Amino acid sequence: MAKELPACPVETTLMLISDRWKVLILRDLMGGTKRFGELKKSIGAVSQKVLTANLRGMEADGLLTRKAYPEVPPKVEYTLTETGYSLKPVLDAMTAWGMEYQSKKA
Repeated sequence: MAKELPACPVETTLMLISDRWKVLILRDLMGGTKRFGELKKSIGAVSQKVLTANLRGMEADGLLTRKAYPEVPPKVEYTLTETGYSLKPVLDAMTAWGMEYQSKKA
């Protein structure tokens, strides 16, 4: 069953990336495939449970793919989909705005 999307395109975008962890996951995966531990280390303050939940949600929304390797210990890699990569201009705009804001407040 398909998820019902809001009528407003801005609300749709916010629904997909409104969580601060999701934006940081996107930021980290823009550079390429990463393992769970690499994401956890880069993001820092996020708990393993919350990171896992966000990754699963983003996978369900079609923003990233998860590839598990049958190894011990388990090896799992995350990669952005084409849809995930299409958010690059949004993240670039957020970066530019944040840098400008920081320079005004410094």
